[in-house]
Order: sequence, then structure tokens, then C-alpha cells
Amino acid sequence: MADIILKNKTVEIGVNLHGAELKSLRRTDTGTEYLWCGDPTYWSRTSPVLFPFVGGVKDGVYRHKGKEYQMGQHGFARDRDFVMVSQTEDAVWFRLEDDEESRQRYPFAFRLEIGYQLLERGVKVMWKVENPAEEELYFAIGAHPAFYCPLKTGDRQSDCAIRLQDQDGTNLPYFINSIFGQEGTVTQAKEAVKLSEGILPITGTLFDYDAKVIEDNQVQRVSLLDGDGEEYLAVEFAAPLVGIWSPPKKNAPFVCIEPWYGRCDSEVFEGELKEREWEQALAPGEVFQAEYKILI
Repeated sequence: MADIILKNKTVEIGVNLHGAELKSLRRTDTGTEYLWCGDPTYWSRTSPVLFPFVGGVKDGVYRHKGKEYQMGQHGFARDRDFVMVSQTEDAVWFRLEDDEESRQRYPFAFRLEIGYQLLERGVKVMWKVENPAEEELYFAIGAHPAFYCPLKTGDRQSDCAIRLQDQDGTNLPYFINSIFGQEGTVTQAKEAVKLSEGILPITGTLFDYDAKVIEDNQVQRVSLLDGDGEEYLAVEFAAPLVGIWSPPKKNAPFVCIEPWYGRCDSEVFEGELKEREWEQALAPGEVFQAEYKILI
């Protein structure tokens, strides 16, 4: 059971204080649940926030001002308890701030806020990152929501598909995928993946080599299609990267659509934190804000 429930005439969401994680997204008129249940047989999470890292750092270590720090995949915010700072009929905000424990692994002052606002047919997820310190703040932030696929009884996942579109809603003829390498890093290799009318079929081997990593604002809308070719869910975003993932070689009954401001290290990266590709930087007192929408 989620800690916080918000509901309107068409949509209900549940959110936990732990990780400020979305735990449920369902239509109130049909009772249909769209968000993965978190079954540990496949993956125990539902929609964790990735902060202050997206993906992994090479060899589990990153460098800042000549000092090395250990960091696991996707940072630590998803494993911390947030506090609720405000709630209205249609929106709720949560906050996480640095403390002694976080500064042992990540030597920065920060204030992270995550908000959820109900829409007529979905939810808007909002992020704020504030730098309260007197030095620059380096971070990455991303989403990792998992959605049932297939959704309809009787469909197989191989009957379903993913549609990729640009910011104008135009179907993409192809996308450039950054290929994963060893231990959660990306290689320098890229591949062009051809699409028909923007459609990426979900084959049994689609995720055998981990996530599809799509950079450079190629995609700004990703939707899931059922066995009849009808769209049943879409994620819209302005983030420059998006990951599309399901656990490799598990045939898990869900697909993650993940807008990112940042990504894992390259397999050849040897620099400092501020030199990571797609790293975000905030000057003292500045605030970073971003959002994405899940439409059902």
C-alpha cells in the first residue's frame, strides 16, 4: 500500500515516502493498473528516481577534485526516505537533502524535490534540484518507470510494440543506439536501428544486450502499443536522453521508458565528475527544473 494516494475522476496514483517512488498508476473508470508491481522475480522496483547519478560509474568509482568516491548504479536517492513538503487535491511534493551519510559518498550540498501532479489522463512528474552551497554542484537525474507490457489479457509481449516520435509527434524512421559494454558502461560504438512508421517491435531478444540508450534529443515521445497496434501509454519529455529497458534475457512482462539528464560512463572514461558526458552543473543558488508526463 502506498503512503500517499491522489485521485481524480479518471486517474489514481500511489507514492511512497521511501525514494518518493511512484508505486501505482491506474485508471479509476476501468481499474486498469499501468505501473509494474515490483515483483522481485524480475525487478523489485516500480519507478525509482535516479540521482545524483544515472547509470553506473566506471569500476564503481568517480573522481572529484582529485579524490575518489565509490558509487553504485543510479546513485542513492531511490534508497532514501523523503519528507512530504506539500499536498493538494491534485499534487504532492517530496524533498531530500544532503546529510552526513550522503556527503561521505557524494561531497555536495543539495536539495532535491520530486513532485507528482494528476492530469486528466495521466500524471506529470516534476523535478527540482537546488544548489544551496558556495561551490558548483554536479549531478545527473533520470526516471525509471516500468509499465506492464503486455497490458491486455490474451496479448503476448511479442504482440506489442514501442513507437518512437520526435518533439513534433513525427514517427522516426530510425534511431541511433549507444551500445552497452561491460559492467554498466557504454561503448564508443553506435548502431542505427531502422523503424517502420516509428515502430520498434518487442522481440524476445530486444533487450539481450541491456537498454537501448538514445541520446541527442532524437526522441521526445515513447509509447507502448498493444497487440492491436493501439497506443495504451505514452511518455512525453524534453530530456536529451531516453533509455528503454527490460531485464536482459528474462522475458519480463514490463518495459521501462526512462527520460534522463545524464547517463553512465563510457568504457574509456578516465576524467573527473565535471567532465562526464551529459553531466549537469549548477552554480551556487541556482535551481534545475524538469518534468515528464505519463499519459494513459
